[in-house]
Amino acid sequence: MKIKLHNTLSGKKEEFVPIEPNKVRMYVCGMTVYDYCHIGHARVMVGFDVITRFLRHAGYSVTYIRNITDVDDKIFNRANENGETYDALTARFIDAMHEDERALMVLPPSQEPRATEHMSNIVRMIETLIEKGFAYAASNGDVYYRVKKFDGYGKLSKKNIEDLQSGARVEVEALKEDPLDFALWKAAKEGEAYWDSPWGKGRPGWHIECSAMSTCCLGSTFDIHGGGPDLKFPHHENEIAQSEAATGKTYVNYWMHAGAVRVNKEKMSKSLGNFFTIREVLEKYAPEVVRYFLISSQYRSQVDYSESSLAESQSALDRMYQSLRGLAVTESALAQSYVDRFDSAMADDFNTPEALAVMFDLVKALNSSRDSDLEGANRFAYTLKYLGEVLGLLQSNPEDYFKQAPAQEGGLSEDEIEALISQRTQARADKNWAESDRIRDELAGQGVVLDDSKGGTSWRRS
Repeated sequence: MKIKLHNTLSGKKEEFVPIEPNKVRMYVCGMTVYDYCHIGHARVMVGFDVITRFLRHAGYSVTYIRNITDVDDKIFNRANENGETYDALTARFIDAMHEDERALMVLPPSQEPRATEHMSNIVRMIETLIEKGFAYAASNGDVYYRVKKFDGYGKLSKKNIEDLQSGARVEVEALKEDPLDFALWKAAKEGEAYWDSPWGKGRPGWHIECSAMSTCCLGSTFDIHGGGPDLKFPHHENEIAQSEAATGKTYVNYWMHAGAVRVNKEKMSKSLGNFFTIREVLEKYAPEVVRYFLISSQYRSQVDYSESSLAESQSALDRMYQSLRGLAVTESALAQSYVDRFDSAMADDFNTPEALAVMFDLVKALNSSRDSDLEGANRFAYTLKYLGEVLGLLQSNPEDYFKQAPAQEGGLSEDEIEALISQRTQARADKNWAESDRIRDELAGQGVVLDDSKGGTSWRRS
């Protein structure tokens, strides 16, 4: 299967040709673990999870590396504010991050390196850069990268080095040779955690951490590097400069960036009061609904988070699960024409909206055949679940899915709902239609929708 993807480096859609046939080596920048993950992090988590799933579906062996930044100014500052050690803080938020991922059905990466585990590799890369003349140690123990020595700086972000220089901030201390130079190693501050190095006690800069971890895990050149939209510059630009200067080889062949999340068409920020953590969102919406919302737009397009968008996603996912309801789906031959269309959509830069449209065509075929062709209905249902797995959807039992939406505050429990349905069933048997309607209305007022069929009454939270 030929796959085309948009390469940020070239600005074009290109055919994907891995370095090794049928093998993909991919690195994605992970979280800086000083707080709970927000919905923008979820966009990156889920987006590259879907990409990994589809590459494996297409027959590739994928080594997916997603790092953890556990050494950073923000981490040290937050730990000091809280009066705790930096490693206690990071351990807590790493656990929280993994909880959020599991909730959103994000598969764990092949490896999850941490900066603190790669200090020797980081120091070694900095030493190489100094030996090659691309870096220098300042008088205070900091080490800086010489940006102007690297030809092609700005090739990823399409930034001109002269324009960058004209807008550069002059440092208070004249430690840098040039205002554009950035830190590879930072001398330790009073009371701050530190590691030993040839330049004294200190810690690495953020950019060098990813260069060292990615090349250590995947080699000097690898296939795909991904991340959020805000990382193109300076983070990824600096990664290219450091890595290619150190190894003398092309760092990455394909660069991929997820689209930004906006909230009601505004940039998400704490100052605007429209900042949502993943766990805050999951208090209102089922995890699979949130996942569906995140993949309802193609991974590199901007997505707008709003109540109406989440409601639309829930309605769409409800339709899919409703089509599977009441069927004991067994293994079957796939409805190949739908699989081919799905694969074609996903092979075109992971076009999830088009892939979902194919799945809704399957839903229509399934609904049309339920009463007249049980074998055909099972085949469509099996294919729907098979394709759903590629996107991380439709793997729950339909009845469990419909009952998992968060209950309204002070709402009815499952046992209370089932008891009211039993009362309503008896009322219907007694032809007491007024009581039957009263119970239905009571449940509707609690956000519970009833579905009557020949097999009885099922329910779901709206």
